Amino acid sequence: MPLRPVMVNVKALDASAVGRFWAEALGWNAYSPGVTTYVGPAGGLVWPHPVAVGIDVVPVPEPKTPTKNRVHLDLATTSAAHQEELVARLQELGATPVDVGQGEVPWKVLADPEGNEFCVLEPRESYRDTGPIAAVVVDCADPRVMARFWGEAMDWALHEVTDDLAVLRSAKGVGPYLEFLRTPGAKTVPDRVHLDLLPYPGDDKAAEVARLRSLGATDLDLGQGDVPWTCLSDPEGHEFCVLAPS
Repeated sequence: MPLRPVMVNVKALDASAVGRFWAEALGWNAYSPGVTTYVGPAGGLVWPHPVAVGIDVVPVPEPKTPTKNRVHLDLATTSAAHQEELVARLQELGATPVDVGQGEVPWKVLADPEGNEFCVLEPRESYRDTGPIAAVVVDCADPRVMARFWGEAMDWALHEVTDDLAVLRSAKGVGPYLEFLRTPGAKTVPDRVHLDLLPYPGDDKAAEVARLRSLGATDLDLGQGDVPWTCLSDPEGHEFCVLAPS
């Protein structure tokens, strides 16, 4: 069975601080079950969550480079007033406005305390039921190639595909979207943000990894050593991990 995305992995010098920021930003809770800080909906640690895609903040020794991340989060709002209030609150929490060449647009581009870019969107009907995270957005050269790979890799449904955009979402119609946006420039540095995928209970992780390789994924050595997850990259070089079923 295809895999399910369960969390967005974010690297940080101070995982606890960045985790607290994202928990406050989303109205979720930060949990520290180990060396990482997991951010998920309030009400106790539920993993994998049946609806939300959580955030797992992982400590690393290297700071973010000035290069824009090729994966970022879009946050949903319900009104112009909500967007304005959320932007102000996020800046009080330590977010900073950034210019990534967006020009005059209705959304606001910010960065978290360690420089990871994200957007606070103007209210859009398509995101009214996603929860606080409207979409995980991936910059890419060819959305159609990404749609073919990720549409086969995951159990999410393909909603739209054009030369400029590919959109997927859970087949249950819940949670955030996954969007591949045609963007100028090539990937030049390792991703600071990536997706983690999980097999369903009873599925064979090794078989799933082999299937992903047959779809065009390649093995990736990040110095991870002997770990229970498998690091891969998609056909355009975006890193992702296949986790071991618990």
